[in-house]
Amino acid sequence: MNRTYIVQLSDEERAQLQQMIASGTASARKIRRAQILLTSDRSPKGPNGRYQALCEACDVSETTITTVRTASCEGGLAAALNRQPSVRAYRRRLDGEAEAHLMALACSQPPEGHVRWTLRLVRDRVVAAGDAEPVSHETIRQVVKQRIATLAQAAVLYSSA
Repeated sequence: MNRTYIVQLSDEERAQLQQMIASGTASARKIRRAQILLTSDRSPKGPNGRYQALCEACDVSETTITTVRTASCEGGLAAALNRQPSVRAYRRRLDGEAEAHLMALACSQPPEGHVRWTLRLVRDRVVAAGDAEPVSHETIRQVVKQRIATLAQAAVLYSSA
C-alpha cells in the first residue's frame, strides 16, 4: 500500500528553511533536505513539486525525496533535516571482571622471552585463561586505552585535591 506524505510548511518554517539555504552555513545534507522540503511544499504558497521535477532540481533519487517527506510528516521539520542517532546496541565482549584481569595482566611483568606486552600477547593470555571469549587485539587496545584515560583523570583529581 503506497502512502502519500504531503508536506505543508507554515510561513515560519518556510522562512527558516530559506534562511538556512541562503546562509550556507549548514551542512550540505541539511541544505539539500531543506531544498527538497521547500520544493515539495503543497501549502498555498508552495510550489507543489512533483517527484521527477524534484529529482532533477535537487539531483537526488526518488528514495531520498520519499525519506525526507516521510520524516517531515511523521517527525516534523527537525526530524527531516537532522540525522537520527543510531539505536544499535552492541554487546560488550569483556565484562568488568574480564577487564580487571586484562589490566592486571597488562601491568604485570611480560612473559619470559618478551621485553613488553603486546596487544596480541595480552589477548592470547586472557582468552587462554578463560577470562573472556575470543576477542580481537583492537578490543584489548580500546579497553586498555579507556582504563588508562580513567586512571589519568583520577590522578589529576587526586593531585588537585
